[in-house]
Amino acid sequence: MRSVNIENVSKQFGQMYGVKDLNLEIKAGEFFTFLGPSGCGKTTTLRMIAGFYYPSKGKIFFDERDVSRLQPNKRNIGMVFQNYALFPHMTVDENIAFGLQVRKFSKAEIQYKVDRIRGQVHLAAYGNRKINELSGGQQQRVALARALVIEPDILLLDEPLSNLDAKLREETRIEIKRIQSELGVTTIYVTHDQMEAMAMSDRIMVMENGHIKQIGTPQEIYNRPVDRFVANFIGETNLIEGTIQEINDEDIKVKTANGHIFTGRKQQSSPTLTHMIGDKVFISIRPESIHLGVGDNTLTGKITFVEFTGISVNYIVDFTAFSLKVMIINSYDHIKKLGEDITINIAHDSLYFLGE
Repeated sequence: MRSVNIENVSKQFGQMYGVKDLNLEIKAGEFFTFLGPSGCGKTTTLRMIAGFYYPSKGKIFFDERDVSRLQPNKRNIGMVFQNYALFPHMTVDENIAFGLQVRKFSKAEIQYKVDRIRGQVHLAAYGNRKINELSGGQQQRVALARALVIEPDILLLDEPLSNLDAKLREETRIEIKRIQSELGVTTIYVTHDQMEAMAMSDRIMVMENGHIKQIGTPQEIYNRPVDRFVANFIGETNLIEGTIQEINDEDIKVKTANGHIFTGRKQQSSPTLTHMIGDKVFISIRPESIHLGVGDNTLTGKITFVEFTGISVNYIVDFTAFSLKVMIINSYDHIKKLGEDITINIAHDSLYFLGE
């Protein structure tokens, strides 16, 4: 396993930048995810690491080795594509063995390595199956086995679960993380699905328009987003606009358009927030941090939407100048009805302040 260092890398397509001025260090053995909407530059960055694109400027290193202009087949990477790119006329074993055959391993070595990796991806009894005899999840594991059997220094995965249904995505996600943890291979994963990124990653890079917005652990990015884009993209949040009315050593008071005052902790703020009285700010409130009844930051409003998911009851509550999505976990005793009034409270520590 190797580290990956990207130093001041940009990629141009004509006059347009796919990515611009990227600086990034991925640690050896880390499960690192590129996350962002379509067109943000995450796949372009992955393809430069793989060698399918060369940077327009800047350098890419595997440990201390400059691979910026190195051909893909000389980088010792394994790659899993969105469409798996399996050979339908071959068996499972023949697909897995393909990279080893290209590398001129002996038949005995190939069979040993194929048998071992096939067991690790839970396909021990499927060696002679044709690809069209497998489910989508099994095909995805064959693609993963083919990438891993060559013992790559770095494993690259480009939206590998996007073709699977919801239940299979979850099962396969767990399998990929299990295998990566067992093998310890440096893994770079591309997705637009924040749930995948949160569940699987050691660290996440959130991208927008070819730039890095934030890098951190799932907990850091979820709990302390740097701006509204990250707060909205990672999980669900309520954003309320207001103006700073009062600041002291510990607390901030923010007044909304309808005159309501929210009080939160000063430390629960984006690093970019200047904390000046009169400044416009946005309050980020996660739906699951809102509770029923009276407490800190108490509000009473009218329910305009009710949704029972099994795990939670979700409400949308109208407070005249703004609405909040409220998620009440495991509350089955009394589900409120559409049109009812509801009183909620939000702990001071659950408010997070963002700049414009």
